[in-house]
Amino acid sequence: MGSAVRVLAEATPATRDRYVDLLRVGSLAVVVLGHWMMAAVTPDGVGNLLAVVPALQPLTWLLQVMPVFFFVGGFSHALSYRSLLRKRPQGSADSDSAAYSVYAAFLRARLQRLLRPTTVFVLVWGVVALLVQLLGGGAGLTGVTLRLVTQPLWFIGIYLAMVAFTPPLLRLHERYGWGAFAGLAGAAAAVDVMRFAAGVPYVEFLNFAFVWLAVHQLGFLRADGRLGAGRAAGTGSASGTGSASVSGAGSAPGAGLRALRVPALLAGGGLVGAVALVAAGPYPLSMVGMPGEKVSNMAPPTLALLAHGLWLVGAVELLRDPAARLLARPRAWRTVVAANGVAMTAFLWHLTAMLGVYGALLALDVPLPEPATAAWWAQTPLRLAAAAVLTAALVAAFRTFEHPAPPSATTPAPGSGPLAAVGATLCLLGVLGLSMVGLGGLLEGRTALLIAVPVSAPAAVAMTLGGWLLVERAGRGAAR
Repeated sequence: MGSAVRVLAEATPATRDRYVDLLRVGSLAVVVLGHWMMAAVTPDGVGNLLAVVPALQPLTWLLQVMPVFFFVGGFSHALSYRSLLRKRPQGSADSDSAAYSVYAAFLRARLQRLLRPTTVFVLVWGVVALLVQLLGGGAGLTGVTLRLVTQPLWFIGIYLAMVAFTPPLLRLHERYGWGAFAGLAGAAAAVDVMRFAAGVPYVEFLNFAFVWLAVHQLGFLRADGRLGAGRAAGTGSASGTGSASVSGAGSAPGAGLRALRVPALLAGGGLVGAVALVAAGPYPLSMVGMPGEKVSNMAPPTLALLAHGLWLVGAVELLRDPAARLLARPRAWRTVVAANGVAMTAFLWHLTAMLGVYGALLALDVPLPEPATAAWWAQTPLRLAAAAVLTAALVAAFRTFEHPAPPSATTPAPGSGPLAAVGATLCLLGVLGLSMVGLGGLLEGRTALLIAVPVSAPAAVAMTLGGWLLVERAGRGAAR
């Protein structure tokens, strides 16, 4: 693997914005570490350290970095879709058909590294859950594990929606620029007004779309250089590398300060807005969900979380230049390349590793101290190290599924776009449903409500697998 990483790192185009890759893998790493730290496991169940020690909740303003991942996703999706548009056959008699074919190819290309490891994860855990329950297990920490391991799949579902909506939202961005972002942010604010001031039922769920798609839209703005950085090379060059040019040396005096103006406004305005909303509004302090709280900033997302996302996006953009200098070093860049090759696999399996460590401690009769006590904090480094080792072992076992399949030598057939859209929708509903219902109670027919519809784990798994097959078939197309 080392030689392959070295080859990939050395083949990196000079125009590639390496900082985007660092943000992608770094945001997932922070989420993994945050989950490991927040888990307060006792023989009676799994709690949340932030609920045990509320004074730690301000840390979520630094550690809740999912907005950064979705922001980076918007940047990458814009470059990828535009690259495919440039490569499509010119002079097609049916422009709509050609556009649908590009859409199918885009979905398959963007979802491969997401859905291939996800479907393997779902299948493996589905078989394990079925065997456990057939053998009469499923109580105690085992039952908790069967419920918890699928919870991070909500992130996969949201990301699927972002990929699926990229073409129409990118067109809105190209027409209205910042106005498209403002429209989504305004819709998120209107939803919260209807929710908290007017008491309109169920309207809050619309913010799963408005808040996260607004953050995603910031990635489009970055791709066009509207956040103060250089214009993306992939948006106008014929190379189709899908990378972005970095602001070069030799710019006019004061250009660097002007480039920081927009990120500084985003960071400052977002932070002030988030503080004001939490201080004066109905929004909780924590930017992650807390057990038993009436209002969560995460599920469904709130305007406060959007403001938090703005401040994070501005903050990471302010750090772009020093990070670019660091990533110019070969060893640092090879580390990022290696980590990006397994990041999604590590994210999918990190809760499995963490709960496996706690299960081993209980099986070996190792005492589990009360969370947040001195003994608990003393044991924390050992638990984190063990979880990291087990995660690395799981990554070694499953990392091959994260490698994308070779590009198809065929052209997606006419009508493949709607088929791909249906497949993406089924995947979206399947992984969201599975994140809510978990894999416990398979034999009892346990269900959870997904958009007011009861969904069982077998139905969610079937939708995920069926949807992925449709995306693969549509994107692969028929030989010409």
